[in-house]
Amino acid sequence: MGLFSRLGTLIKSNLNDIISKAEDPEKMLNQVLVEMKGHLIEAKKQVAVAIGDEKRLKKQYDDQVSSARDWERKAMLAVQAGDDELAKEALGRKEEHENLSIQFEQQWQLQKDAVDKLKDQLRLLNSRIEEAKRKRNLLVARAKRAEAQKTIQATMSGLSDTSAFDTFDRMADKVEKLEAEAEATADVANDLTGDTLELKFKRLEAKASSSDSSLAALKAKMGLAAPAQEQKALPAGDKDARKKAEKVEKAAAPADDELAADEDG
Repeated sequence: MGLFSRLGTLIKSNLNDIISKAEDPEKMLNQVLVEMKGHLIEAKKQVAVAIGDEKRLKKQYDDQVSSARDWERKAMLAVQAGDDELAKEALGRKEEHENLSIQFEQQWQLQKDAVDKLKDQLRLLNSRIEEAKRKRNLLVARAKRAEAQKTIQATMSGLSDTSAFDTFDRMADKVEKLEAEAEATADVANDLTGDTLELKFKRLEAKASSSDSSLAALKAKMGLAAPAQEQKALPAGDKDARKKAEKVEKAAAPADDELAADEDG
């Protein structure tokens, strides 16, 4: 009992010392397991010594019982030989060994009970260490999760300061300003570079071309005229048909003129 009480106190003191000094929970738990295994080995040695004492007491008890029987046999021989005095001496030695055997038996039983208790405590200590091994991974995972939460919380606390985001907003405004200045510079360069008169006519022509295209598209939509692009896109095989259609339109034109003259008259 005293042995394991001392071991328990030693483990607790070492554990508290490790906890106060260690920064890495994983290393701390590994060190605790190493300490526990060391104490387990020491406890096994002490239990082995106690078992050895039990076996020694048992042997001494058996020797005393055997000696008592041996002296009883000798006393019988003396009685058979007719030597009663010698027989009494042998019986006296027998009683002496019997008394010793009783004492050794008592000591052996006490030691045996103590050894049984030590074995039970040793099994308990071993199972606690095995339980600690199984819990180690869980404790390490919990410690890492707690550390991660602590780091995230510290980061989020730092982000409560909006100076970093304000810097991003200022940089975005600056980039937009630079883009606008670059676009304005390009416009000025296009407007003030080269022959300005020719540039004005190019713009006028582009505007007229755009108006013509819009008008042609409108007529095509109304069915009054085919878009120029569609006329150009006619295949070579359809050119003859187009020419025939034009001839028919020209032949019908005088009749239309005569009809118009009659309406005027």
